[in-house]
Amino acid sequence: MVKKILRIVGKSILILAAILLIGFGILYMLYDEPLPTGTPGAEADALAEKMLEAINNKAYTETHYLEWSFANGAHSYKWDKENGEVDVEWDAYRILLNLKNTSKSKVFENEAEVIGDNRKELIAKAEGFFNNDSFWLVAPFKVFDSGTQRSLVMLEDGSSALMITYSSGGSTPGDSYLWHLGPNGLPESYQMWVSIIPIGGLKATWDNWKIMESGAFLPTSHKLGPMTLDMGEVRGYN
Repeated sequence: MVKKILRIVGKSILILAAILLIGFGILYMLYDEPLPTGTPGAEADALAEKMLEAINNKAYTETHYLEWSFANGAHSYKWDKENGEVDVEWDAYRILLNLKNTSKSKVFENEAEVIGDNRKELIAKAEGFFNNDSFWLVAPFKVFDSGTQRSLVMLEDGSSALMITYSSGGSTPGDSYLWHLGPNGLPESYQMWVSIIPIGGLKATWDNWKIMESGAFLPTSHKLGPMTLDMGEVRGYN
């Protein structure tokens, strides 16, 4: 009887795996796009500057604190931009992450400080969460970061899009993002060619912007296919 049940379970797992594989294959054929070729230079830089002006980069640069959450509230953040520190919370953990020198970070579990062997692992986890989750909040402001390349991509409809490739920095250097901008330069969406997603060119919206207390424009959610990435209660203030 046990062997029969195991055979049935095994067959069910194989069938489910086959369905998932077929589903992925269909998605890959429908949505995968090659990385477009762009032209670096003054025009690309000018388009990047236009985007920065649309989202009030000056106000963002002067913003002291940013607060938001990610993964349906599973991760929450308070980022002291001026001092390079961020308070990262998830589950029972709270990491006071020092972005300039992560070894100086403090780790707490259920409000008790962690000093054991898993301290470094938890700091690395917090840094990975922050790198990913903050990108979904402030990516447009990072187009002139060290290690970025900007290039202009001509679209089929005759309009231009801005390709940003990160050769260094963050958790996944080498990723590329193609920004689609509105007439005034405000980001509306981007397509992604990133190492963690096997389908190239997937699009995520950047269309739910709000003006912060500091005057900077920040998004409060994104749509990625059928999913909505909620940024929680986003704040930017001094």
